[in-house]
Amino acid sequence: MSTTSQLRAWWAQRPPAAGAAVVATGIVSVGLHLTGYETLSRIALVLTSAAWLALAADFVVRLARERERWAREAGTPAGLTAVAATTVLGTRLSALGWQELAEALLALSAVLWPVLLYGVVRHWKHRMSGGVFLVCVTTQGLSVLGATLAAAVGPEWLAHAALVLFWLGIVVYGVALARFDAREVVRGAGDHWVAGAALAISALAGAELVAAHHVNPYLWNDDDNGVLRAVTVVLLVLAIAGDGVLVAAELGWPRPRYDVRRWATVFTMGMTAVATLSVATALGVSWLKGPGQVLLWITVAAWLAVAVGSVLVVRSRAPR
Repeated sequence: MSTTSQLRAWWAQRPPAAGAAVVATGIVSVGLHLTGYETLSRIALVLTSAAWLALAADFVVRLARERERWAREAGTPAGLTAVAATTVLGTRLSALGWQELAEALLALSAVLWPVLLYGVVRHWKHRMSGGVFLVCVTTQGLSVLGATLAAAVGPEWLAHAALVLFWLGIVVYGVALARFDAREVVRGAGDHWVAGAALAISALAGAELVAAHHVNPYLWNDDDNGVLRAVTVVLLVLAIAGDGVLVAAELGWPRPRYDVRRWATVFTMGMTAVATLSVATALGVSWLKGPGQVLLWITVAAWLAVAVGSVLVVRSRAPR
């Protein structure tokens, strides 16, 4: 069987968690852009865009032809990766100056978010895997894209909406934490890292809101901006500390076998790197840029490792 046929066979059977690969690649593209590696960033953007288009087409086809399967997958936290991927792609396109396309992706995300969120919350239970934190990731993803567009295009209402989503995302994180099974830290297959990604994207949202305030100082008063800056710093510290705990757990309880959920691990690493770089710029903490760049290249190495694992799995599982 040809490589193309193998890929199609694998794609037809892929789990919803595979959407994390799009999110991980997109955040790598954002990080490379922030550090000046524009050529590599655009290569990652092309991969992200192609995978996002494939996901979008698959989403529509399953909704039209496999309604039961679509509903079943949409009711799982992993189904929210569709929203996360869309907001990350929109954020990167906005950085390219393609504001109209980024606005369209924001509108699409805003439509999908409540629908998929409702389906996930309906099926919530106690002791869930790390995917439960995607409810926070998607909420903050909307905040990040909204704040980015507010700074680039200028509507004040969009910045205020992003600010509301930022605070809502923090509340949602607490709710998700209460549902999370802490044992996943030592036995999870990779998606338990989303607990750290949720904190990191919250810090990124805070940094983008501070940056929007730099562009338009009339968005909110200095006291509110001071609170926002302080909360952003706390979130970044918690994200980095949380990643440290997760790394320690990986060393103490090694899980070297490949799993598609490892893309969530890559996404968390990349989001922490991007959040660190963005906080360094927005809050004027220049010394954070060095650690942010180190984290980014660790993420690139992890992306390559998981990508190789994905290719090997496609080749081994596809029918001959």
